[in-house]
Amino acid sequence: MRKTVVELFAGVGGFRVGLNDITDFDKQTGRAIENGPWTFVWSNQWEPETKIQHAFDCYSTRFGQQREDSNTDISKVDKSTIPDCSLLVGGFPCQDYSVARSLSHEKGIQGKKGVLWWQINEILKIKRPPFVLLENVDRLLKSPAKQRGRDFGIMLRCFNDNGYTVEWRVINAGTYGFPQRRRRTYIFAYRNDTNYAENQNRYTPYEIISSHGLFANQFAIIHDDKLEGSISINDLKKINLSRYKSILGISNRFEGAFFNTGYMKAGIVYTVQTTEDISNVRPILLSDVIENKKVNKNYYLNRKEIHKFSYLRGSKKIPRNKNGIKYYYSEGSMSPYDSLDLPSRTMLTSEGSINRSTHIIRDPHNNNRLRILTPIECERLQTFPDNWTNTMPERRRYFMMGNALVCGVIKILGEEIGNIIDTEP
Repeated sequence: MRKTVVELFAGVGGFRVGLNDITDFDKQTGRAIENGPWTFVWSNQWEPETKIQHAFDCYSTRFGQQREDSNTDISKVDKSTIPDCSLLVGGFPCQDYSVARSLSHEKGIQGKKGVLWWQINEILKIKRPPFVLLENVDRLLKSPAKQRGRDFGIMLRCFNDNGYTVEWRVINAGTYGFPQRRRRTYIFAYRNDTNYAENQNRYTPYEIISSHGLFANQFAIIHDDKLEGSISINDLKKINLSRYKSILGISNRFEGAFFNTGYMKAGIVYTVQTTEDISNVRPILLSDVIENKKVNKNYYLNRKEIHKFSYLRGSKKIPRNKNGIKYYYSEGSMSPYDSLDLPSRTMLTSEGSINRSTHIIRDPHNNNRLRILTPIECERLQTFPDNWTNTMPERRRYFMMGNALVCGVIKILGEEIGNIIDTEP
């Protein structure tokens, strides 16, 4: 089977950078130097609330001219026109995936807010890609707060109804040798009529989770019963999604605990809390990522900014009033600057602004002066090539990296998925 990819919600191309091991681009043409075996046959990136499509423009600069519908609202794309592929990928936003009856009460179910998941679901129905790799925030497994696990339960049921088996794992990139402690949920699904599915049928759910699944092969976990924090077959929690007659039933009634690792086959979910095996991992520190020079003066903090960050990162108790009810909003203190001797904290889309979550470092190349990270350093935290996003204004560069994924994690997963696809006819 050819290694072909359709990339949804493509952003600035994180999945493509990871799968094709891109470490640089041609400085004259701006085109990425792709070193991997994957052929990207179509992508889609559309930001609904901006006139200038910075992410799409960056993607097009790095990978060449895209199809007209590549920069179109995915809900308006005729799914039958999307090319066939062996792997469907996407880092879709986490929204409310509840379902409700249409206004006429005659058209079944429809998404209220989670429209992007329903677009993926439609592609699964129409195009039936043999393999799927998705990325989302770690809180997906527990959302929404008022009905824990409902959203992920809906997604798993959709996969099951479309004829797929699913594995998932919450991976902390910093734990496995990347420069950022970024926790994300990775979902791997495969169609039940693939050779891979037939081969996996030889193993128990415990064996797939602990040693024979995609994630166990690439991101080792501790599964020695004698070790504290390890897993055993008795730890597996079993959830039967098939007992709900429809997705609407899950939306209305389901509430359950999905742990950081799991497997679903034929509507039966097996989930367990696992512990990473990092015995052979060398950590990459923030000091390994920062530029080896004195950077532009604009990145250093002035006295006013130092004072502002000191307040934002300090402990506080702020009185508030909501609908006549008085209460206090409290925040604990955090270090006035980030340690260079650890992988970085998770980047957010507000990175680089005057915000509590913005990284502050003492620059060893300029008398330990306090400064924010540069856009290049943010790209390195997500394992993009330097200056990958220099096609757009600086503020947008920070936003894109705060919204991106760790390409190196995708590279590792892609190598194993490529091996799997090689065994398919």
